[in-house]
Amino acid sequence: MEKIKRNERMAAMMQILTSSPNRIFTLSHFCEMFDTAKSTVSEDVALLEKTVSRFSLGRLETVTGASGGVRYRPGGTEGQREFISGICSRLSHPDRVLPGGFLYYSDILSDPELTAGMGSLIAGASYSLLPDFVLTMETKGIPVAMMTARALGKPLVIARHSIKVYEGSAVNIPYVSASGGIETMSLSRRAVETGTKALIVDDFMRGGGTVNGMKALMREFDVDIVGVCVVLAVEEVDRRLVDNVRPLMLLGPIRDGEAPLVRPADWIK
Repeated sequence: MEKIKRNERMAAMMQILTSSPNRIFTLSHFCEMFDTAKSTVSEDVALLEKTVSRFSLGRLETVTGASGGVRYRPGGTEGQREFISGICSRLSHPDRVLPGGFLYYSDILSDPELTAGMGSLIAGASYSLLPDFVLTMETKGIPVAMMTARALGKPLVIARHSIKVYEGSAVNIPYVSASGGIETMSLSRRAVETGTKALIVDDFMRGGGTVNGMKALMREFDVDIVGVCVVLAVEEVDRRLVDNVRPLMLLGPIRDGEAPLVRPADWIK
C-alpha cells in the first residue's frame, strides 16, 4: 500500500469523525485504514484535538476503556449567544407579526445552516443526559430535531396526528393543543423500545400542551423523558403544563404594529 502522508491522513480522519458525530471510532480502526502504528494515530488525534479546540469547531474527545477511542461532538460554548442573538434579531421585526398575534418563523426552521447550529447547541447541552433517541411532533419541529439527532448520533422519532397504514399498529392518545382543543397524537408501536430514554425537541411552546402530550405518549411505551428543548417559548403565560423546559429563545408579548421582543434564553452563554 502506498504510504499516506500525515496531512492526507488527518484530513481523512477529520472527515470521518465529523460525518458521524458522537460515534466512537477506535484507534485500531484508523490504524487498519491507514496501515500505520497506533502511536502515530494517537499523535494525529492529539493534533486534531488542538486544532478543533483552537478554532472552536466543536470537541474532539478521547474515550478511555475497552470500547474507547475518539469521537467528535459538534458545537461548543464559544459563540453560542451571538449565534442565537443573530436569529433573535431576524425575528424581532414588525413584519414578522401575523394576524391573531402569531410570529412568522418558518424561514428560520427551513434554513439548513441555522437548524444545524440550533441542533448542535441543543445536543451540546444534552450529551450528559444520554438519550437513546430524539422525539418530536410533526411538522415544523422536524428540521431542528433531525439536526439534534444527528449531532447526538441517535435516531429521530416523529409523533404524528394520524398514523399511516404502512407504519403498522399504533398507540393513539388525546392531548390538549395550544388553542385549548382536543387533538390526537399517534406513534407506531415499532418506533421505540420499552425502557429507553427520549429527548423531546419541538419548535414552539406556549402552554406546553404538545410537549405534555408527547410525555403522555412516552408513558404508554414506558420510556423515560430525560430532557425537553424547544426553539422558541412564550416567556409569560398564565399556566404552563410542563416544567423544566430548555428553550433557545424567549418570546415576549406580541402586539400589532410593534416589533416582537425575542431574546436568547438565560442559560445560553
